[in-house]
Amino acid sequence: MGSNLQDKLGAKRFVLTAEVTPPVSADRNELLGKALPLKGLADAVNITDGAGARPHLGAITAAAMLVEAGIEPVLQLTCRDRNRIALQSDLISAAASGVRNLLMLRGDDPSAGDQPDAKPVFDLDPRSLLETARRLRDTGELPSGRKVTGRADFFLGSADNPVDPKPGWAPTGLKAKIDAGAQFVQTQFCMDSGVVRRYLARLDEAGIAGEIKFLIGIVPLRSAKSARWIKKKLFGAIIPDALIERMERAKDPAAEGRQICIDMVRELSAIPHVDGVHIMAPGNDSAVPDIIKAAREQIARPVVA
Repeated sequence: MGSNLQDKLGAKRFVLTAEVTPPVSADRNELLGKALPLKGLADAVNITDGAGARPHLGAITAAAMLVEAGIEPVLQLTCRDRNRIALQSDLISAAASGVRNLLMLRGDDPSAGDQPDAKPVFDLDPRSLLETARRLRDTGELPSGRKVTGRADFFLGSADNPVDPKPGWAPTGLKAKIDAGAQFVQTQFCMDSGVVRRYLARLDEAGIAGEIKFLIGIVPLRSAKSARWIKKKLFGAIIPDALIERMERAKDPAAEGRQICIDMVRELSAIPHVDGVHIMAPGNDSAVPDIIKAAREQIARPVVA
């Protein structure tokens, strides 16, 4: 069986994905408690891999648990912690566990985590990992030429940061990831539909907007303080000052943040080449199911090529 996420995007459905950070727990019920409220609502659920350069329940184990629970995962794989041998084993393990969607990431530097003396690996970069997964899927081989039995029906993704493109800007990094095998992109937070429109228009001019599916990252903000933190601390995140001011004026900032998120889905669904949104809600998981329910009622149109 292939990826339902891939099928929906291929059918030009506007998709909504969410994200779960595995707990620091050996109790599987803690993970399922976070993920099951998204069942039947999110088109797929990302499982982060050592988010924040901190240990958690392993991403492959967590993704396999979601498969067992009838929730389609997007397994994030970072290049920070494992060499190419371990990553190739992880790709085989993911395929054997029924995981179809993969998102290849560099991973946060250990200096950002709770054990800053940990040694980073970075034997591969995300582009090389994409190439490895594509070869495994398409030829049934590892880079060494060794044959792998069974099937690895992967739908391959990568990350990107939307930018307000300056004159002369070219999407060279994204083009390299597409050439390496990326079929979809999930982006960093971009809470500015104007930036998204200009970014994708430039990608269209470069001839690559139609080559890959774009899911724009959005966040249900909880306060003006959290919005300022995201804008300052998360590389590539775009939070307009006007939005922060709106949060400051709100009598109920959390409710206002949820409404802003719903409004963003509606606005983004009207932009050519936006194929869906990826809702990330660190520390605010409980808000996501209701946001997805409300957002589906406001989607302006199905995505068209």
